[in-house]
Amino acid sequence: MKDLIEKIQNIFKIPELKSRILYTIALLAVFRLGSYVILPGIDSKLLVEQFASGQGTGILGMINLFVGGAFSRGAIFALGIMPYISASIIVQLLGAAVPMIQKKQREGDSGQKWINQLTRYLTVLITAGQSAGYVVNLQAMYPGAVPVDSAWFWLTSVFILTSGTMFLVWLGERITDNGIGNGVSLLIMIGIIAALPSSIINEFQANPVMIFFVEIICLGIVTMAVVALTQATRKIPINYARRVMGNKIAGGQTTSARQYIPLKVNSAGVMPIIFAQSIMFIPATVAQFFSDSTFWTVAGNQFNNYTGFWYNFLFALLIILFTYFYTAIIINPTEIADNLKRNGGFVPGIKPGKKTSEYIDAILTRITLPGSFALAFVAILPSIAQAFGVSQSFAQFFGGTSLLIMIGVALDTLQQIESYLLMRHYDGLMKTGRIKSRVGPGVSI
Repeated sequence: MKDLIEKIQNIFKIPELKSRILYTIALLAVFRLGSYVILPGIDSKLLVEQFASGQGTGILGMINLFVGGAFSRGAIFALGIMPYISASIIVQLLGAAVPMIQKKQREGDSGQKWINQLTRYLTVLITAGQSAGYVVNLQAMYPGAVPVDSAWFWLTSVFILTSGTMFLVWLGERITDNGIGNGVSLLIMIGIIAALPSSIINEFQANPVMIFFVEIICLGIVTMAVVALTQATRKIPINYARRVMGNKIAGGQTTSARQYIPLKVNSAGVMPIIFAQSIMFIPATVAQFFSDSTFWTVAGNQFNNYTGFWYNFLFALLIILFTYFYTAIIINPTEIADNLKRNGGFVPGIKPGKKTSEYIDAILTRITLPGSFALAFVAILPSIAQAFGVSQSFAQFFGGTSLLIMIGVALDTLQQIESYLLMRHYDGLMKTGRIKSRVGPGVSI
């Protein structure tokens, strides 16, 4: 405890780090306050009650979790930062197929500015469409809490919701530039953590002390396992040919300063779970339009049973497939091999060029298999926890997107804080070892 207090004191001894942390906390507080500012004309209390009794699960429940309950309250931040995440994913996927975007990605800062601007424009379009759908859904499902057949309410709400999301995008960029950590990720993490205290209290009140104590221990074990999965890396050592630059010799290799290519066991992160969940919601949605069909009724019931065997089996299978798919998009072994060759780098015992590309691809394929199975298991852990009697609100922190996002963002933020401490000649946050970010040290991919 004494060491922990000393390290916290060291953090606040660095003026720049102190100001960045306080700045980040202030902007996150603005986000939380905005999630309680309700759209004009909505009875928030009645809306929360109706949402909890009717649509508190499924994709709407997941969105509500990410925005800290603002979705169920009808707040101005009801859509949160998720439209921006959707736009970023679309642009990233287009970058693998559209030559113009690929060219911009290779142009450095100027190209990145162009891509960021494209993402913002796309965010406005996505948010406007989602805002319209959100308001129409409120008017159709909650007539007692929302004005019905009011064009003015619809127009003003769409404008306010779109403005709220774009304000959060600006807030996230300010945190990234002037604060600590990735601003967009922090906004999502804070929204998720906001539901944790109430879930713990409700679970404590609903169970005997011993059972609650066992649940907390299991949660701690799962958290440590997910941290290990997030940090797990396969290091491919590389050497550089010696080159004479003026009076100095560059390159060469020593065992004390070895460089490597870090390939993450879970390179795809949380994206396969998000993709799989989006697919899993489709059959249940389609079944609502074919209520007279026995087949679609049975299918809808199966896909609405989140603790059922077949739902979780198909969910895990989709996660494994999407893990390979997304890993293939974000990591290009041919590009890595070409970059190494241009810079005089090579993998010991492997010929540069095509052979290196095939070697990296083979290793990536092998480590992605256990990573995809582990990710699928983490994704279905909340359903397993519910089967053992854990409440739904508390079970969502036993795995899935919630736990992966919280751990990933926390590790990235702590890594940045540790970097500041080490630059000012303080000890890091840990006496042994260093906190690794999700990218990890070594050669940038």
